[in-house]
Order: sequence, then C-alpha cells, then structure tokens
Amino acid sequence: MIDVGDKDVTVRTATASARVLVNRETFELIRTGGIKKGDVLGVAKTAGIMGVKKTPDLIPMCHPITIDGADVVLQLNEKDLSVEIEATVRSTGRTGVEMEAICACSTAAMTVYDMCKSVQNDMVITDIVLQKKDGGVHGSYVRTP
Repeated sequence: MIDVGDKDVTVRTATASARVLVNRETFELIRTGGIKKGDVLGVAKTAGIMGVKKTPDLIPMCHPITIDGADVVLQLNEKDLSVEIEATVRSTGRTGVEMEAICACSTAAMTVYDMCKSVQNDMVITDIVLQKKDGGVHGSYVRTP
C-alpha cells in the first residue's frame, strides 16, 4: 500500500454508475415485485452499501477508510430494459473513494443478477464507470460522454 500519511485531509467524493440489462419478463417481475427472492431494488441498494464498507477487504491495495456517507440509487429504465445504478460515496480523509463507489455499483449489479437468475441467465452487467470525483491532490474529474 502507498503511504498516504503526508497527504492533506480533505473532503473526497466519488460517483460511479452501472447498468444491468434484462429482458421484458425480468423487467416486469422486478417492477411488480414478482421475483421470488424479494424486493430486487431494495436488496441491491443494501448490498451496494455493504460493498462500500467491504471494499478494502476485496481490493488488495485499497486503504480502509472512514466513510462519511454512501448513497446507492437504483432505477428501472423501461426504454432500455435495464436497472440503472448510481452510487455516491463521501469521506473526509487522505485517500479517495473511487473504488468504494465502483464497488457499490458492482455489488448492487451482482445482487440484481443473483436475485433474477432464476428467471433469466443472460442478463448483462455493463457500463461500470466512475462518473465524477472531487477532492485530493488531483482535484476534480467529470466523465465526458
């Protein structure tokens, strides 16, 4: 791990996103609460937040940090037949929270897949990206399409 002891303590935020592409049947089952394992969006939101907290256990060189806040939002996109996921993580510390935001999205997406795999095996987890970050020595970043 790199030594972050000499870095300034600053407020750091990161937002990431992901998508899970599903078929019409799966989409309708998620929307109507018909998936046997339960509330897909609610459980996936909880899983995403848990993913934030477990990031340093999964990524070998990732520092364990104090998280000030994490928000995971899942929305159904009927036009694209997808579950859209966005996670924002905030910390006051010496290292960024990009990996935590990306881990939140990945964990939430995998949870959607796990909960729906009994009705569809060909779902696609895609577009896992860092959308923006603020704070730290490198300043701000905003993804451009």
